[in-house]
Amino acid sequence: MVDPAAPASAQSVATLSSPDGSIRVHLDLDDRGVPAYQVTADGEAVVDRSRLGVVLGDGDTLGVGMEVVETQTSEHDETWTQPWGQQATVRDHHRELRVRLRSASPPEREMILVFRAFNDGVGFRYEWPEQPELDRFRIMDERTEFRLADDPTTWWIRAYEHNRYEYIYNETKLSEAGYALHTPLTMAFPGEGPFVALHEANLTDYAAMSLRRTGPTRFQADLAPWSNGVRVYGEAPFRSPWRTILIGDEPGDLVTNMIALNLNEPNQIEDTSWIEPGKYVGIWWAMHLGMWTWGSGPNHGATTEHAKDYIDFAAEHGFDGVLVEGWNRGWDGNWVGEGADFSFTEPYPDFDLEEVAAYAREKGTRLIGHHETSGHVPNYEAQMEEAYDLLERLDVNALKTGYVDHGMDFPRETGGDSLAREWNYGQYMVRHYRRSIELAAEHGIMLDIHEPVKGTGLRRTYPNLMTQEGARGQEFNAPWGGGNGPDHIPTLVFTRLLAGPMDFTPGIFNLDAEGEEANSVPTTLAGQLALYVVLFSPLHMAADLPKNYEAHPDAFQFIKDVPTSWAETTVIDAAIGDHVTIARKDRTSDDWYLGAKTDGSARTVRVALDFLADDTSYTAEIYRDGAEAGWTSNPMDYEVETQSVEANDTLQLRLAPGGGAAVRFRQ
Repeated sequence: MVDPAAPASAQSVATLSSPDGSIRVHLDLDDRGVPAYQVTADGEAVVDRSRLGVVLGDGDTLGVGMEVVETQTSEHDETWTQPWGQQATVRDHHRELRVRLRSASPPEREMILVFRAFNDGVGFRYEWPEQPELDRFRIMDERTEFRLADDPTTWWIRAYEHNRYEYIYNETKLSEAGYALHTPLTMAFPGEGPFVALHEANLTDYAAMSLRRTGPTRFQADLAPWSNGVRVYGEAPFRSPWRTILIGDEPGDLVTNMIALNLNEPNQIEDTSWIEPGKYVGIWWAMHLGMWTWGSGPNHGATTEHAKDYIDFAAEHGFDGVLVEGWNRGWDGNWVGEGADFSFTEPYPDFDLEEVAAYAREKGTRLIGHHETSGHVPNYEAQMEEAYDLLERLDVNALKTGYVDHGMDFPRETGGDSLAREWNYGQYMVRHYRRSIELAAEHGIMLDIHEPVKGTGLRRTYPNLMTQEGARGQEFNAPWGGGNGPDHIPTLVFTRLLAGPMDFTPGIFNLDAEGEEANSVPTTLAGQLALYVVLFSPLHMAADLPKNYEAHPDAFQFIKDVPTSWAETTVIDAAIGDHVTIARKDRTSDDWYLGAKTDGSARTVRVALDFLADDTSYTAEIYRDGAEAGWTSNPMDYEVETQSVEANDTLQLRLAPGGGAAVRFRQ
């Protein structure tokens, strides 16, 4: 299995097959000592021969003039349990190839290529063992290539843009995509070809990878640089994140792919009993509607009175927490990107932090903490220990953090009077996010990170990393945001959500508002309910105002009922960007939940209920679009009905334009 493009003199190093033999990785070394790999699935090329290697700060390229020292193969098969997730148990079954390479001429330096082949994809990384000629080093470039074997339809957003990851996805041929692209990069190969996603796993003390175009369907790993141009600082022994290639026959195979989790280290938190998935409410949407402000003044949102009102609502309806943003000093003036004035321990005078936290506990719910940093890491890290101590003392065990800064503008102290400016997905910020996760774990705090570095499966190692933003969420559907469009959700599921859970903040019911609150939420009410199943997050917000839920108690019941951690997940039907139907089994009961979401086109989906238990009768509680529903015309038209169903039945659901359906199957 040698790529026709490989030099005739290329030395075959090894071939690695997945446990079921469907996926194969071939490694070779050409006459210049350049290592390369290629990947096939079911005998068809997915990644053509692509080079490997890194360029060091002294100009040496570990990937030219190399020779093979040894190869080792092994197989691994275990099943492990998640504290929470899309499924309770995960099987890690792979075969591994380790290839030790050495520079053929002085200075003699070694590098190990590690490949793992799963039945649904491939992961590979670089390792630099401890050695005399390589101690502390700088990586100036990574030569990892991805030469795609065809010109697949691709869903993509540009990297190195002002607003981090928060953009609408484009759908084009790969050859028509941008110059630098974020991952996950999702592709559909022509004809009967597979669905493929390129991403990375276990991003630890390294720069995040985007993909830089080097040909029509050829890309190279591009590491976000420090402000001085260095990509990564390393000290042997050292290793890169895993570069991952997810492969599936159907779009849903990408959603249920567990390679990223399997390529991260096992859970490091011995006692996870305090890590509790759930749902929360908060004052957030009122600020986006312009009713209240984050900053102090006559319309300040984070007051003791407002917080207690939301706590009362949460307690009455069984919510696990109340998020209050804008409680602390620092929000006045232009706080975006100017976070040096934030205090994370001192509240505004009209917010009694101690009283509110105690009131929430008394009512059987909790206050959720909030730290907006505006990306000012030096100011935040100077206060983190004290701030996390305060949260722990107040029994606040969940914290939303934010990093609203833009482009390459995240400040870093250099020891002088000025600040350097960095990317929020470079090694500097990757280190900071990891520090916050580990410190939060020490204090028994779950994290919801907004403006994060993309997810790479670290939630396996630190399951207190519950959820993140990292895409255009519900806030862009507020009057100021311009809206996301009705095809955004059926795209997010197969792009951003492949990186991990997303705090999208669903559940908006005021869809027929007028004037300044005019509807730009591109769904029907039933479509909003569907998001609680379609979009995975162990912490989900009911984002709307309490009065809007109280006006529709029948629809609100689904939000109250739906869990956020699952025993099983199955994608029933999907077309990326068009529609998606997902069923999930509750972690703590025998109930199943289903969400179906369409784009701007009406459609009818037929759902075979064979995921239900055999010989068992269920009551299907169905929340569906009404006959006149449509996201632009009549978004509030919905129906709630029940019917008896069994595993051999088929459920027919009409989805209005921008609409959806949500179903609870109760025994």
